[in-house]
Parts: sequence; C-alpha cells; structure tokens
Amino acid sequence: MAISQLNQLYASASPTPQEKGRTCRYAGQAVRALPIRVITVGKKRSEGVRLLVDEYKTKLKPYCSFEDSLVRSNPRNAQDVRAQVEDEEVAMMKLIGSDDWVVVLDERGRDIDSEAMAELIGDAGNSGASRISFCIGGAYGHGRQVRKRANVTIRLSSMVLNHQIALVVLMEQLYRSWTILKGQNYHH
Repeated sequence: MAISQLNQLYASASPTPQEKGRTCRYAGQAVRALPIRVITVGKKRSEGVRLLVDEYKTKLKPYCSFEDSLVRSNPRNAQDVRAQVEDEEVAMMKLIGSDDWVVVLDERGRDIDSEAMAELIGDAGNSGASRISFCIGGAYGHGRQVRKRANVTIRLSSMVLNHQIALVVLMEQLYRSWTILKGQNYHH
C-alpha cells in the first residue's frame, strides 16, 4: 500500500461504535517489523517514567528494534513561544529520515483504538518506509513543518497529556499493538 493511500485511510473519521471491538485485519499474519523511533520534546525525565519506558523497550525487543530520542525543549531559552516551537521543530526534523513513516501525536489528531494502532503499524510495514517515527511535541505542540511531514496524526486521548505521560501511554500501546498483531494474550 502506498504512503498516499495510507494517508487517505487515516484521514477518515474515528471508529464508529460498530467498529469498536473488531479485530485487527493483520492479527496473526506476518507483518514487516519496521524499526520504531519515538521522538519526544521535553526536559529530563522523571525516574518513574524512565523505568516504565525501559520496561516497555525490553518488552518490544522481540517484535522490533526501538529507539527513543529526547529533543530538549526550548533549547535557546527563547521567550517567544513561536521561536521555542521553531527551535524544537528544527531539532525534531533532523531526526526524521526522508523515508520515515511519521506519526504525529496531537490532541487534534484522529482518535484511534488499539486495533487501529496495530493496523497503523502493519500498514506502515507495508508502505515501503524504512522506519516509523512517532513524534510527541513539547508544551506548545508541534511546528508547521512537523505537522506537514506527518503521514498521519493521531491522539492518545481527547485530554491534553504531559509529554512524559503521553510517552508512557504510547509505549504501552506499541507493545499492545504488537501483541495484537502476533495474536498473543495481552489485549482483551
């Protein structure tokens, strides 16, 4: 499936109540395991978040390679919010490869369930991309270039989440997605 087709697929509305509880179309099938990179804008992580992230990195090892990149928030200590977002965006864009399949996490993104997240990973594996990059913005969100570069924009919640909480939720959902794809007993 071409990246442009995937963009159209994920541009559609949230799952309907009838779709909830459905099974992933890739469940139990072979899926090309793309390396995953999570790029997060923020400052030093709390010890609890580091422990949880490390735990999920270990859990993901049997499924795919994983890289966690932290972009320093407000690297030049700019007083202007726009300058801060632009500086963070420049650093984030340097980490995104030209053939990455980019998933931006944003409160205005598409609301997806766990099965749809698993399908997103399966679709990315079939897209011809070399890696999936998930992008978690800083306090003021993502800049225009990152949003434009996104193949899909999703949200983890309709509530605004701190970047550390968003990271932990994303890590758990990535692990859950792989267990769905492999037909393993984790997701009910």
